[in-house]
Amino acid sequence: MPVGIIINALSVLLGGVFGALGGKHMSDNFKTGLNMVFGACSMTMGIFSIAPMKNMSAVIFAIILGTALGLLIHLGDLINKGAKMMQTFIVKFIPNTSEGMSEKEFDATLVTVIVLFCASGTGIYGALTEGMNGDTSILISKSILDFFTAAIFAANLGYVVALIAIPQFIIFFILFLAAGFIYPLTTPNMILDFKAAGGVLMLATGFRMVQVKMFPTADMIPAMVLVMPLSWLWMTVIMPLLS
Repeated sequence: MPVGIIINALSVLLGGVFGALGGKHMSDNFKTGLNMVFGACSMTMGIFSIAPMKNMSAVIFAIILGTALGLLIHLGDLINKGAKMMQTFIVKFIPNTSEGMSEKEFDATLVTVIVLFCASGTGIYGALTEGMNGDTSILISKSILDFFTAAIFAANLGYVVALIAIPQFIIFFILFLAAGFIYPLTTPNMILDFKAAGGVLMLATGFRMVQVKMFPTADMIPAMVLVMPLSWLWMTVIMPLLS
C-alpha cells in the first residue's frame, strides 16, 4: 500500500478545501511568514537526507550531469507545458472564482501550484523511496508542508487547488510502482547516494521557497535517474582503479 502517497494526496485535498473556506481570514504577513518556515523545513529534510551519503563524488557528478541534461532538453519548460494542460482541464470543472485576480494571473499561479505538487524533486524522491523500501517519512513530512501550502494557495485560487490531489496521486503512484522494479537491482550504498541526491533537490527547493535563489529544481530531476548507476560505476569500476 502506498501509504505515504495517499497521505500526501489527502493533505493537498484537505489543505485546498481548508484554504478555500478560511482564506479570507489569512493575512498576507501570515502567508509570507509561514512560507519562509516551509522553506526552512525543506532545507532541514534535505540536510538530513544528504548526511549519510557514501560516494560524494558520484552524487555531485550526478547532480551536475543531471541538471545539465535537464537544461539541455528544457525539462522545466516541458513540465510547465504539462501543467498548463492539466490547468486547462481542471478549470473546466472549477473556473476562476478568486476576487481581485485576473484570468491570466489565475492561470499562471495555478500552473505554478501544479508543478509544485506534481513535479517537485521532493515528491518524486519520496514516491521512489517509498516504492523501493517502504520508507514513508519523506512523503509524510512533505504532506505536513503540502497541507499548509495548499491552504495558502487555495486562499487565493479557491477550491481548484484541492483537485490537484488527483493528478498528484496518479503521478506518484506510477513512480511508486516503477521503484518496485528498480529496488532489486540496487545496493544499500546506492540507496544512500540516491537519498543524498534527493536531499540536494530538497535543499534547492527550500532556497526557492524562501526566495534566496531560484534554483532550476525541475531541470535537476534527471539527477535522480543518474545517481544510482553512477554510484554503482564509482564503487565497482573507479574506486578499484584508485586503490
